[in-house]
Amino acid sequence: MNIDNWDEIRTAYQVARLRTVSGAADVLGVHHATVIRHIDSLEKKLGAKLFQRHARGYTPTEAGEDLLTVAGATEDQLTQLAGRIHGRGAKISGDLIVTCLPQMSPLMARVLTKYQTEHPEIRAQLIVDTRPLRLEYGEAHVALRAGAPGDELDNIVAELGQLPMGLFAHRDYIFRHGPLNGIEDIPNHRFCRVISLDVRAPFMKWIGEMVPEENVVYKCSDTNTVQDAVLAGAGIGFLPAYIGHEHENMVEVMPPEQSWYSTFWCVTHVDLHRTAKVHSFVTFLKQEAKSWPDL
Repeated sequence: MNIDNWDEIRTAYQVARLRTVSGAADVLGVHHATVIRHIDSLEKKLGAKLFQRHARGYTPTEAGEDLLTVAGATEDQLTQLAGRIHGRGAKISGDLIVTCLPQMSPLMARVLTKYQTEHPEIRAQLIVDTRPLRLEYGEAHVALRAGAPGDELDNIVAELGQLPMGLFAHRDYIFRHGPLNGIEDIPNHRFCRVISLDVRAPFMKWIGEMVPEENVVYKCSDTNTVQDAVLAGAGIGFLPAYIGHEHENMVEVMPPEQSWYSTFWCVTHVDLHRTAKVHSFVTFLKQEAKSWPDL
């Protein structure tokens, strides 16, 4: 037999525990007629009497005592489960899944490592992907997105700042091919870029429009591998300014343009935003973003 109404079981449990309909009604916050209806319905489904009715109240039968034992154990387990869930929500521990674009991964590695120093019970997962992960499906807890943050109504969005991009080359490349002397000198140089240009990224749109295809000698799957190629001296390419300026052998080959910059956003889902873990990390991330040198 399939018991499909847990309200009836809960009602019978309270009657068996308290021995009166009125007591069960008070605990459950329902009318005493509802209690009687639940008991009658459950007994009919079970095909057995759960209580002996008498003037002083309800006494469980053997079947009623069995129900009392099982339902009581179930209530204890549910209470413990609720406590554990509440504890997890209030405690800064467990898995923290963050997603970002490739050009942000070095910064996020630093942020997550520093955050774990303060909260050692956090197990960090950093997913680097150009695809926007679905926060509502739990693919990530926190997302760093560039350009437009998306229009999902259940997401909470906060602007972190702009990520400056610059055109860089290794000193070895400049030694072999000379400096880049302005836009008109582009046809005389070798460039690195991603294979598939995302025109929503301003710097990708610029390199797609300004650099002839025959001058692109090194194509990469993502911006991090472009970075590797430029650092190796393969050609000129876009790097986040904070990466280019950290390497003493990198040279910014032309003044940066504001139009190359992308706005970055921190995005969380409303259901997770106020949990202790996510709220704590987002607060930490916003504070760290204020100190990023070029953001």
